[in-house]
Amino acid sequence: MIQYDHFQLDNGLPFYVIHDPTTPMAAVNILYNVGARDEVSNKTGFAHLFEHLMFGGSANIPKYDEPLQRAGGDNNAFTNSDITNYYLSLPASQLETAFWLESDRMLDLAFSEKSLDVQRQVVSEEFRQNYLNQPYGDVWLLLKPLAYKTHPYQWNTIGKEISHIEQAELQDVRDFYRRFYNPNNAIVVVAGNLETKKVKQLAEKWFGPIPAGENYQRMLQQEPVQTEARELRVTRDVPQSAIYKAYHISGRGDKDFYTVDLISDLLGSGQSSRLYKSLVRKQQLFSEINAFVTGDLDPGLLIVTGKITPGIDADNAHAALEQEIARLSEKPPSAPELRKVKNKAIATNIFGELSLLNQAMSLAFYAHLGTPEIINDIPKMYEAVNPAALFEHAKTVLRPENCSTLFYLSEKN
Repeated sequence: MIQYDHFQLDNGLPFYVIHDPTTPMAAVNILYNVGARDEVSNKTGFAHLFEHLMFGGSANIPKYDEPLQRAGGDNNAFTNSDITNYYLSLPASQLETAFWLESDRMLDLAFSEKSLDVQRQVVSEEFRQNYLNQPYGDVWLLLKPLAYKTHPYQWNTIGKEISHIEQAELQDVRDFYRRFYNPNNAIVVVAGNLETKKVKQLAEKWFGPIPAGENYQRMLQQEPVQTEARELRVTRDVPQSAIYKAYHISGRGDKDFYTVDLISDLLGSGQSSRLYKSLVRKQQLFSEINAFVTGDLDPGLLIVTGKITPGIDADNAHAALEQEIARLSEKPPSAPELRKVKNKAIATNIFGELSLLNQAMSLAFYAHLGTPEIINDIPKMYEAVNPAALFEHAKTVLRPENCSTLFYLSEKN
């Protein structure tokens, strides 16, 4: 059971404090309510670019990393379609250093043409290396716009195209910062052997004077229900052909999310999953196969991916894959089969929360969903799923007309 306290500053910045008396370390996680879905279609990749800029120095701290390293800490960050998340660990006795660093870049980030140019080049090179010049690197650049036609999930966090980053201007970056990087658009979680009273004193000292920004109201185009199967075939210089299937599912905060997560585990999580046993081990049509959910806040995707065994016809492999997927919507799983994937999901959750930093990240995320208390209830969510409910949901999700399929074919084959 994760114990935590909660308070909120007058400027709207919420704080959560997790108590762990067993460690001398502290973890600080700051979640900003901005991701790739908040970009406009002709200026994508900004949320990720801005994550890089946040480490370029603020008004009173030229180099973010140096004071943190002197205090014995380290840090990192990530951006996805929904949020931008910054996190750090350091000795609990140095907590004020973390508050000083994070409050200064929330208040007044340093911008210059030079820093923007440096980060433009860094992110552009990342785009080239990881997405354009990497085998299978452009899969998500192809699959997401195939599955989404109106919602901004249609572009990846890196952006739709490299030119959007290369052409980013300083005023664009300033506007992005003023719109999203405000205390009333963030959540702070502090974890460690700390007293809430002391954390609140430091919070009021360092974050309290920062003025609130305008309340951000997200107005996104909702993705219409997909009514027919979609398909895209491309040929690339890769060692094996592959198939990627994307089924529309509910959002992360929906009560059915845990059901569809177990559906993905039954299909393709590990060597005991249905797809692996049938298509890899028995029929040897695929050399590897996996299934997972994206976990997006808005309605997301259940993804099935498979590398086709060399020499196997892609259409034959796909037909066998669809046949095996359809089995889950024709008959409920047995109680022992469902029990197995439940145990795995629950164990993954429990072991994942042993880390102080992971606890801070998780609590920030569930607080962002508006349900921080759910951090202690995830095992119950999985336990509540029964074979009949999973079967009914599988029939709804695993329909061909709800699916977009990418055939990623090897030139060699």
